[in-house]
Amino acid sequence: MRIQIGMLQNLTVVRTVEFGVYLAPEGAGEEKVLLPAKQVPEGIGLGDRLEVFVYRDSKDRLICTTSTPALCLGEVAVLKVAQIGKVGAFLDWGLEKDLFLPFREQTRQVREGESFPVALYVDKSGRLCATMKLYHYLRTDSPYQKDDRVGGYVYEISRQFGAFVAVDNRYSALIPSRELFGEWKVGDWVEGRVSAVHEDGKLDLSVREKAYRMINSDAEKVLGAIEGFGGSLPFNDKASPEVIRQEMQMSKNEFKKAVGHLLKNGEIRITEAGIHRIDKGARDEL
Repeated sequence: MRIQIGMLQNLTVVRTVEFGVYLAPEGAGEEKVLLPAKQVPEGIGLGDRLEVFVYRDSKDRLICTTSTPALCLGEVAVLKVAQIGKVGAFLDWGLEKDLFLPFREQTRQVREGESFPVALYVDKSGRLCATMKLYHYLRTDSPYQKDDRVGGYVYEISRQFGAFVAVDNRYSALIPSRELFGEWKVGDWVEGRVSAVHEDGKLDLSVREKAYRMINSDAEKVLGAIEGFGGSLPFNDKASPEVIRQEMQMSKNEFKKAVGHLLKNGEIRITEAGIHRIDKGARDEL
């Protein structure tokens, strides 16, 4: 067994000094790591075992702590930006030394005070760093099935594919681009329904309800838009998909279904100029 940086592990006290104690794995020979005196629990002596987290201090020396960080190697957790430096950001992860997030590992520019999911890795210099590029750190063995409700953080957005989500900070999921209406950004918390479980275990999510529920919701949205335009929407269901997406944050198919629902209920009338709401009094006369 060897000392593992970035991991919680049980090590044995093999030497005591004025400034702390040295710990080592059993049978590790000369390999040992310092636990500073302020971290040493009262009454600890030679041969005692402690659970510690191993990392590097500000001078890149191997050191350990009895504090538990927000994440270990290979794990994902939501951390807050403590400060922005010249070469990257520094994240609060529960230890005295903040966790470094290089600019090259950011999927968008981050700001102080923001929170978003990251994974922990060891860089080429043997230092622990954070990355916002989570795709290869997420698992594909989720317990979720189609139509289950789940939640997670958006960690990357692709115009081609959609929004990538870390469900439970653990499982790989995607909200397809056809579902992305309105403004989305990395760090957003989303809740949705599992719309598909692929053969490789990855999840597709829908942030919209099932069709029969969404028709009512979309219909209310259309009515709200009509009111916002003073009672008449300046386009109808023959408008281009681009116009509908821009104005309604809906697909053309969803818009047509909602408009059809309202038309069937006698709440609107459609002309070449647009869609007009029929007031309740006029409906009652029909």
